[in-house]
Amino acid sequence: MFPNIKFEESDPELDHAGDIDYLGWVGDKAFGIQIKPVTAKANFGNYSATERMKASFEDFTKKFGGQVFVIFSIDDKIKNEEVVGQIDQEIKRLNK
Repeated sequence: MFPNIKFEESDPELDHAGDIDYLGWVGDKAFGIQIKPVTAKANFGNYSATERMKASFEDFTKKFGGQVFVIFSIDDKIKNEEVVGQIDQEIKRLNK
């Protein structure tokens, strides 16, 4: 979906590694992606990040400049499709 973005798995040595699965690099800045697998019966609309995760996401933004996005996946398909547009907007912001 984003051919100009270099994605890499989060380094397990980093503090945020448990909350961020992938980094998407936009020049020298990056946004984070956390993938949450959900079952067909799960209601991901009510998902809320824990305080620890919120702090981890904030630390990530301070260090890398970009936001962290949570992607809900069922059968390897993105279920919260609106996140794709949000990521696109973040890429444009980081490119400025």
